[in-house]
Amino acid sequence: MRIRASAENYLETVLILSHRIDAVRSIDIVNELGFSKPSVSIAMKNLRENGYITMDADSCITLTDKGRSIAETMYERHTSFSDWLIFLGVDRKTAVEDACRIEHVISAESLEAIKKHIPKSQS
Repeated sequence: MRIRASAENYLETVLILSHRIDAVRSIDIVNELGFSKPSVSIAMKNLRENGYITMDADSCITLTDKGRSIAETMYERHTSFSDWLIFLGVDRKTAVEDACRIEHVISAESLEAIKKHIPKSQS
């Protein structure tokens, strides 16, 4: 079952934040993405109910294996496209924004074909 791009973004954000801070909470996601607290709260509830995250008694968010798999896939796609676009001369801000959109719609097959042409220092 394919999940929505917004859910993929939330999972990727949890992954990124977990590399920077010990305990990820909803407020950290609010601050990172600039979304409202109610929007993030609803998204976390949906992700939890669908088995992508868990939340402990202190409201710390942890990716499940299923959630981590999706988050890592999105993060790898995002960094690959960002790096490649920057290598091609696109400014960093635009490259990151474009990569965020591309990562959700490209097939695994197309991504692998593109990665074969990304210089090794950029992939």
